[in-house]
Amino acid sequence: MPPAAPPRVPGNAKPLKALFDVPAPAKLNLFLHVVGRRADGYHLLQSPFLLIDWADRLHFERRGDGVLHRHDLGPALPNDDLCLRAARALQTASGTALGADIHLDKQVPMGAGMGGGSSDAATTLLALNRLWGLRWPRTRLADIGLSLGADLPFFIGGRNAFVEGIGERLTPIELSPAWYAVLKPPGSLDTRDIFAHPALVRDTEAVIVTGYLEKAQGRLGWQEGRKIPQWVSGHGEFGKNDLQIPAFDRCPEAATAARWLEARFGNSRMTGSGSAVFARAGTDDSPTATLSEEDLQGLPTGWVGRMCRSLARHPLLDWAD
Repeated sequence: MPPAAPPRVPGNAKPLKALFDVPAPAKLNLFLHVVGRRADGYHLLQSPFLLIDWADRLHFERRGDGVLHRHDLGPALPNDDLCLRAARALQTASGTALGADIHLDKQVPMGAGMGGGSSDAATTLLALNRLWGLRWPRTRLADIGLSLGADLPFFIGGRNAFVEGIGERLTPIELSPAWYAVLKPPGSLDTRDIFAHPALVRDTEAVIVTGYLEKAQGRLGWQEGRKIPQWVSGHGEFGKNDLQIPAFDRCPEAATAARWLEARFGNSRMTGSGSAVFARAGTDDSPTATLSEEDLQGLPTGWVGRMCRSLARHPLLDWAD
């Protein structure tokens, strides 16, 4: 089921007392190309980022004493995780004397390459912007987000996007609705280790967004009445995840999970730097194949999985201008 719609907050709202059940959706990288490296060591990427309905839920309560405190409703998180760092960064930049109790119900697997921590931080920035009555524009929040992590501007931007550079260049794209089977084995990966792996390809040919869409058009055809091609239904035919070979070398469980999906859905790919993998499972209102309860119960110990539906937009898109 898609996540419940969050409460709407008027653009001229005064500071609120609380915001409950605020979603932080995960993402999938339909492909991920490493196209170069900057002089400072950061790798340059190109990737279509797709929002999905697997989401964490957060609750925010305003405090008048300036204290920021996170309460974990699920697995314990590090004391200085991205969520708190985002809250502190916004508090410092805005000069507000307000604080907040932040309750985090963690549902998206950690260490998955699905952007869970970044999404939590982005939702925190969007929610505290409302809770504290700051009314900052989206671009200002995104600047804070980029200082904390490369994925945050995408989640703050609120739309599926073709992401380039180190995550700061986003081109919104409209994708056909789709279903995905997502698996996360227990193993996690160190992103720095993956980028340092000798097998990592660092010179995949860069594509210009329009050129990429034109290639997809030639392969898959155009949607009726739209100017964005239906390449999401054939993402397995275009591109790859350049991090996948190094990741599978470091985490054989991820390779096993990919083979498991391949056997059932005929396709698989890793998202981000892993260790979660996904398979396309249909592009209509219902999946053409699914993960049954029997499938999920039969997964190896420590694995988690679910069917996910793509989102056309972030549930909090209207929370910043």
